[in-house]
Amino acid sequence: MEKRIFRCHKISEGVAEGEVILSQDDMMFYLVRPETGMVFEKSHSLEGKSVANKIVVFPSGKGSSVVQSDGLYQLKMKGNQPLAMIIQHPETVLVAGAIIMEIPMVDRVDPEFYKIVKDGDRIRVDADREVIEIL
Repeated sequence: MEKRIFRCHKISEGVAEGEVILSQDDMMFYLVRPETGMVFEKSHSLEGKSVANKIVVFPSGKGSSVVQSDGLYQLKMKGNQPLAMIIQHPETVLVAGAIIMEIPMVDRVDPEFYKIVKDGDRIRVDADREVIEIL
């Protein structure tokens, strides 16, 4: 596949390149094991899968500010945080967490991106230039 480039909107600065993991469900990072990055939320589309060092594509966040922020913090302390986050509907708690934890985050992605990207694709998120490349 040739490289594809999509426009997006920067929420949290930075650049990351890595493997995509797609979630059909909203994310609560408190329900992700810090030691492994494994999602343990029952009936979640990523249950049993790891978000560690991957670029997580998901609709939105859920949960209170305390659990969401603590979840991201614990992942970062164990080195198992996402490389970047692509979110469709950002909410204040996750935006603040991404900025504080220095995890690149973007939204307002060209809708074509969601039709093409697949689990396991290698992509580059350049929040600073507001582009996503499928490599």
